Amino acid sequence: MKKLLGAVGFLLVIAGVAVVTYLEKEQSPDETYLAGNEIRWVGCGISKKAFMAGLANAYEKKTGTRISLEGGGATRGIRDVAAGKADMGGSCRHLLPVLEEKNAKLVHLGWDALVVIANPSNPVTDISFGNVKAVFKGEIENWKELGGPDMQIKVAARQGKISGVGRMVRELLFKDPVYEFGSQVTLMKSSGPVEKLVEQDRGAIAFTGVSSAKKRNVKMLKIQGHAPTSENIANGSYILYRPLYLVTSRTPLPAVTEFIKFARSEEGQRIIANEGTVTVKQGAGLWRPYRKSMKDVKAKLGSY
Repeated sequence: MKKLLGAVGFLLVIAGVAVVTYLEKEQSPDETYLAGNEIRWVGCGISKKAFMAGLANAYEKKTGTRISLEGGGATRGIRDVAAGKADMGGSCRHLLPVLEEKNAKLVHLGWDALVVIANPSNPVTDISFGNVKAVFKGEIENWKELGGPDMQIKVAARQGKISGVGRMVRELLFKDPVYEFGSQVTLMKSSGPVEKLVEQDRGAIAFTGVSSAKKRNVKMLKIQGHAPTSENIANGSYILYRPLYLVTSRTPLPAVTEFIKFARSEEGQRIIANEGTVTVKQGAGLWRPYRKSMKDVKAKLGSY
């Protein structure tokens, strides 16, 4: 009997070691946030509206794998993934040459554009590139100088120089990634409050992403006579275009790799197009001028 009990005890110890080893393997840093059939995505709200919500819904129906979506902005989308805090992220800006983003990789999925938004009741429909800059510099302060009513312009902007909208406005409009807005600009913590202000204030003006503006009660102004339509973004006649990215780690999990294949496939790109977002193929001619514009401001593009 003692021998039998000893043998059973030995087997239990071995089994216990096996279970601990299995659990340790399952909870390795690279796999902490991939639970069962769920992938965790965080980041850019504009990317979420442009493609991620539609892709996630279709992918779950196709594979049974759920993708949870959390906001937080482009910087969170990059840095949480780089730090192993999330499986995937979304970004509407390129990587920065900083340690916090070193382990991130960008996968290009489509094109967005920065748009100038005004209240729907504002009669102004078009603005020149030069006048946009003048408004944000505080050189133009009244809508009558833009062909509108005698009304003060209330400028709002996304807080932070490294947010998706904040960074790209500075690079595409001012050619200066550290440009400082004047005291006349009301800074807000995210694009959502900026858009809400423009919806509510007749004199307001701001920048946001076209994919987000489409879902708001705002007016998107033409720039130099060109509206931010999918066609004009794709052919480059609307000049404030920018890439939209999926963010992964340098060594993504197999489940993430499978999702990337889906997102880049003909089916995935069709879903993106149905959201009204310019696809990789549709915007193929934009990369050369975009890279040149980023080179002009000495921006680090990261991988794509």
